[in-house]
Amino acid sequence: MLRWDVAFTRWDPLQDLLALHERLNRLAGADEPGWMPPVDLYETADRYVITAEVAGLTRDNIDIQVQDGRLTLRGERPQRGAEAGRFDRVERGHGRFARAFVLPQAVDVSGITADLRDGVLTIEVPKVFDKRVVDVQ
Repeated sequence: MLRWDVAFTRWDPLQDLLALHERLNRLAGADEPGWMPPVDLYETADRYVITAEVAGLTRDNIDIQVQDGRLTLRGERPQRGAEAGRFDRVERGHGRFARAFVLPQAVDVSGITADLRDGVLTIEVPKVFDKRVVDVQ
């Protein structure tokens, strides 16, 4: 088994400053997101597709809403290991997040699908093609 020695870890003053900033925000009750999952958004002929890296989240930690042409993705990644005591280093993001995406065309809200697999959330939003023929009288 490999032994990890704190003495050989390079000191990173920025990480200490970020940790202090997070503690002060928590103390002040700030509702600042602790991390932001990376997202890819692309469009096909009949749908919009959003993929987000959300490793560590379950379906219960994710909320997706579409309203007024905007898709909002919210969630929370719990901090793991906090019950063990003091951390020597925290690099994995945790906390609440929210991402919003404007959909440039009408969508079929009832046809939206979301699939969470291997830490990647894939959301497919079908477009609506509303063609009406109007008779001239």
